[in-house]
Amino acid sequence: MTNTKELSVEDKLRAIYDLQLIDSRIDEIRNVRGELPLEVEDLEDEVAGLSTRSEKLKSELEVIEEQIKAKKNSIDDHKEAIKKYTKQQESVRNNREFNSLTKEVEFQELEIQLAEKQMKEMKASIEHKKEIIAQSREKLELKSNHLKHKKLELDAIMAETAKEEDFLTQKSAEFQELIEDRLLAAYTRIRTSVRNGLAVVSIERGASAGSFFTIPPQTQVEIASRKKIIIDEHSGRILVDSSLAEEEKEKMKNLFASI
Repeated sequence: MTNTKELSVEDKLRAIYDLQLIDSRIDEIRNVRGELPLEVEDLEDEVAGLSTRSEKLKSELEVIEEQIKAKKNSIDDHKEAIKKYTKQQESVRNNREFNSLTKEVEFQELEIQLAEKQMKEMKASIEHKKEIIAQSREKLELKSNHLKHKKLELDAIMAETAKEEDFLTQKSAEFQELIEDRLLAAYTRIRTSVRNGLAVVSIERGASAGSFFTIPPQTQVEIASRKKIIIDEHSGRILVDSSLAEEEKEKMKNLFASI
């Protein structure tokens, strides 16, 4: 690898413009994926949430069904107690004992009524939960199918672009090593602060690419001389002349075609 100290200003300009072209191509590849990775991640979270909710509802159903069984058993116990107290009433010796047993029977009957009311409420709760489970199952199936299609779509894009992206990422790292730390830091700072990621641009029709501000003729001459790094005072981007840009674009075009 060439040492950065051996590079002329022109070589530095070519290297950093090449880096820009490579990084812009990586941006294009990643833009093709767009929001797909995030969509897949969100769908995975949603499917997991729906699955967890369904399992929780099923567990709640099992608990309620066990509670209904317990209530049925308690009703049977109360009925047995009624039989017992009614039988005892046949052999009481006085009204006080008879009334006491009558109260016991009434208490057991109230307990049966309460248990039956609770069972009715539990059964209504079961039906409601079953409806929710059915809705959740339907939604889960739809989301799972949607997730499956999105994953296939993402996998197809990844398979198509993975080789190129890996190659370009490696090339980007190689070109970064060619560039001195201060210039690379400036490039990275500018690139992350602009929407389109363009930190290095060429002169087009007397202005920096994408800008309407005309660059003074003297500054254009200095840029074309390639004797120093010049920053556009309006956009803050590093500037290169159009001839250098065209030469490097052609070189990078051949590099991209070789992948």
